[in-house]
Amino acid sequence: MAKRKKASSSETRGHKRPRQEDTDESGAEPDEGILPHLPSGSSSCSELTSGEVGIIENIQLKNFMCHSMLGPFPFGPNVNFVVGNNGSGKSAVLTALIVGLGGKATATNRGSSLKVFVKDGESSADISITLRNRGREAFKPEAYGDSIIVNQRISTDGSRSYKMKSKSGTLISSKKEELVAVLDHFNIQVDNPVCILTQEMSKQFLQSKNEGAKYKFFLKATHLQQMKDDYFYILKTKENTNLQIQKGEELLQELKGQYLEKKERYKSTDFVNEMQNNLEKLKHKMAWAQVSEAEKAIKTIKDGISIEEGRHDRCVQKLNEWQVKVNEAEKKYEVIRDKLEKISEETQALKPQCISLKEDVEAKRKAHNEAEALYNRSKSELKHMEKDAVQLHKRIEELKNSVSAEQISEVEKLEKQRKITHFKEQLKTLCDQEVMVSKLLDLIQQAIYKYKDEYAKLKKEEDKMRQAVHAKQRELRELQESKTNRLKRFGQQMPVLLEAIEEANRQGHFKRKPVGPVGVFIRLKDAELALAVESCLKNLLLAFCCDNHNDERTLLTLMSRYYASGIRPQIIVNRFRDEIYEVTQRAVYHSEFPSVLTALEIDNAVVANCLIDIRKIETILLIKNNHVARQVMQSNKPPKNCREAFTAEGDQVFERRYYSSENSRPKFLSKDVDADISHVAKEIENQKTQLSVFQQRLCSIDNEKTKKEEELGRHRHHQKDLQIRRRRITVNITDLENVEEYQSVDISTLEDEAQENKNKLESVKQDMEQRKAEMDELKIILKAAERKFEEITEKINQVEEIAGPIKDEINQADSEVENCKHYQQHYEKKQKEHLASIKKYKELLATKEKELEGKTAQAMDIYPERTEVDRDIKSLDTEMKRLRERINSERDRRGNREEIIKQFYEAKEKYEDSAKKVKNLKKFIELLEVMMLQRCRMYKKFRKSLTLRCKYSFGEFLKNRDYSGELVFDHNNETLSIIVQLGKGDKAASHDTRSLSGGERSLSTVCFVLSLWAITESPFRCLDEFDVYMDLVNRRISMDMMLKVADSQRYLQFIFLTPQNISSVPPSRLIKILQLEDPERSQNPSYQNGHQEED
Repeated sequence: MAKRKKASSSETRGHKRPRQEDTDESGAEPDEGILPHLPSGSSSCSELTSGEVGIIENIQLKNFMCHSMLGPFPFGPNVNFVVGNNGSGKSAVLTALIVGLGGKATATNRGSSLKVFVKDGESSADISITLRNRGREAFKPEAYGDSIIVNQRISTDGSRSYKMKSKSGTLISSKKEELVAVLDHFNIQVDNPVCILTQEMSKQFLQSKNEGAKYKFFLKATHLQQMKDDYFYILKTKENTNLQIQKGEELLQELKGQYLEKKERYKSTDFVNEMQNNLEKLKHKMAWAQVSEAEKAIKTIKDGISIEEGRHDRCVQKLNEWQVKVNEAEKKYEVIRDKLEKISEETQALKPQCISLKEDVEAKRKAHNEAEALYNRSKSELKHMEKDAVQLHKRIEELKNSVSAEQISEVEKLEKQRKITHFKEQLKTLCDQEVMVSKLLDLIQQAIYKYKDEYAKLKKEEDKMRQAVHAKQRELRELQESKTNRLKRFGQQMPVLLEAIEEANRQGHFKRKPVGPVGVFIRLKDAELALAVESCLKNLLLAFCCDNHNDERTLLTLMSRYYASGIRPQIIVNRFRDEIYEVTQRAVYHSEFPSVLTALEIDNAVVANCLIDIRKIETILLIKNNHVARQVMQSNKPPKNCREAFTAEGDQVFERRYYSSENSRPKFLSKDVDADISHVAKEIENQKTQLSVFQQRLCSIDNEKTKKEEELGRHRHHQKDLQIRRRRITVNITDLENVEEYQSVDISTLEDEAQENKNKLESVKQDMEQRKAEMDELKIILKAAERKFEEITEKINQVEEIAGPIKDEINQADSEVENCKHYQQHYEKKQKEHLASIKKYKELLATKEKELEGKTAQAMDIYPERTEVDRDIKSLDTEMKRLRERINSERDRRGNREEIIKQFYEAKEKYEDSAKKVKNLKKFIELLEVMMLQRCRMYKKFRKSLTLRCKYSFGEFLKNRDYSGELVFDHNNETLSIIVQLGKGDKAASHDTRSLSGGERSLSTVCFVLSLWAITESPFRCLDEFDVYMDLVNRRISMDMMLKVADSQRYLQFIFLTPQNISSVPPSRLIKILQLEDPERSQNPSYQNGHQEED
């Protein structure tokens, strides 16, 4: 039956003739009042010129049946004649239409499998059908457009595939369901013989004389057969359901008996209900008691969180205070350090000036000494001349007072004069020698001063070297002893201190045994970084860690036995933890250089945490090369979280500062003790060699100084001898000059000599005064230079004196920084502990709250209404155990009540479920009977309507040949008889199709098909060789009838296949003729032999 949608009937078919469906229920023939509404050949042309959806626009075949290529065939929207000789492909087009639109191979009457349609020698056959898709009833117009192209490929194995494409060729779908949806939407029925009447079906229908077959053809064409089959299936289902109801009723009786039996047993257990109810009440109380207990626990945890949060807030406040103090202490330290550096720079700047002034003083002292020597010589000469002048004056006076003078011979006089001259020459020689000796004494004295200064300097250096040798010898002893006891590397007292700590720990003096020294617990991954790590950790390698301050005081008492005040190892108080801190977020990471933390293997978590807290080793990089360290820390911005870096030489590098290391080798962390011993021994030998050199040099200088002192003594003695000889000669000269001559003495000569001596004395006095002035001037200059030297020396001493307290201040400031950092770290640690405690409390709170939720949910499941419980869980549990014991004893005696109840409810459920099913099935049967009665009435009514319309149309179509006739339906026997009266009036004789000629039978069949068309809806109709067995007259009449019907139904498409000549068909724009070419019979002989198209 037609499947067109309501919209299609009301809108698209608005110009079709109305279909009469309201027929008389009594089955009487329709009266004249309704006949004009049925279709007739004389109906006027429809205003709609062509169909909009579902009609065939084009067909193309490839390798189909015996044809390599057929088409494309463009069909018109109304009437299409496909004309061609037998074998030209007419029936192939119709077969491809059925198969291409999803029809089965059996529906074509040309094979039982699709593979027979593939041309021999080819792997596949292709069918392409284009359907029109326009107007308001178009199928998915936004996807397909105005046309839908259905491509189907058939393989040689009988399989086929679909491709649904749009007008532009775009693939939309490859599923058959899409094709089925299109066919349903367009109401295309490829399996309906009235819509597509093949050649084989046409032959069978025309040649068949079986009235039952005609009736089945009618049922199949109108889909009444499908409805009939559905009704039979429903009746069969009804019979099966009745059988199920009978079996269900039998089973229901059995279940009812079991249910009643279980019910009786259930009633017999009522006496334990009270105990069971009491137990349930106790369970309710127990459930809510657990909730109450969990709530109390949560309240306790929340109180603990509040307390810890308060402590944390106070700790944060203290931490902020100590942070401020740390910042202030660091600023103070920076100020003092800058001050000390400034003073050191000032001292270094004064030293060259001091050396220069010292050299200047020595030069001026030398000039002064020389001037003083000259002055002394002048003074001595002046004294001698004054003495000579006195003696000469005395002689003159004696001569004047003398009564008589001895007469001296001329010979004696000449001899005396010769002696005087000789003595004067000796005197001059002695004076020259005395001057030379005086100069030599000055040189020797200066040399002695120089030797004394050099000796004092070398003596200081010798003392320093001797102290260094003693220190190295002590270090060598410690290294040699550390081969058997590594602890002695950390000091001679360390082993005995550790033994004392162990003994005190055994005696219980420590809450937790102190850990130390720190250096014992760390090992280097790279031995080249030993000096860098020691320069970083410094005295921390000797430090001890204590868990609490009481242990710290105990350890201090022990240390005081072995260490003097001020030199004991450092003690760090830090709460012991068994795991190392998580420092991932604040640690420094570098792709090339390790941090101190990652460069060490630390055996003890307490030691690692101590170094992290005190020295922040996770933020310090170790970079072997000094130049690279400067680049990393100072040329660019330091790596994230990096505070400082140390080099392999022990130098410390900050972002803006650089400090060189005082040590050249590691003391505590070196792995090769033998190499260290060898190195220290070599250093001792070198130092001893240097000390020996110093001692030799000192001895040499001392010898030289002694020699110079001896030489100075000899020269001074020689100077005294010269002075004595000079005085003697002067006296001799005076004595000779004063000898009285017996001859007349010339007093005037002596007076002239006295006057000459006086003049000479004045000259010497002037010379002495000049030299004294020069000496005084040089003395003033010397004192000024000495004063400057003393001033600069005093200034250096003052600076050094100032630097001493500043060093003490910087040490105190450093201690203050460390102390503040210690307290800061203490509160940081406390803060972490409080945060950890808060986190632990919160995790516990979350767990408890989750448990509370679970217990609350469990309690709600057990008893939704909360019950206030004034008993504890223990008492409730005790009473529940007592009740369970009593209930179990009753169960042992009378049976398990829960099992009885379970069996009762299971039996009850089974019985009620089965009863419900049986009741529902009965209700379904009753409803099905009512529906079937209604549907059967509607089926008969619908069948009667279609029968009347078909009869009427058949009679109207026969009138075109001036025949009359009728269709006789026997619905009870399922037969259909076609009665045709040839001629008009009373002379017309009635004949059935068996007594008609071939042409008359074909004409009557055409009329029958046209009458079925009138009651069947489809967008196109196809007839293959409809005019077979017709003579020219019947053929012309049949043709006219079909063209007239087509003209009245321009919204439908008609496709007629015929081998006959259709030149008699009048030309019209609604008619399209497709003339097929004659076949080449040699194309595929094998196929033609088996599937020759028939006339």
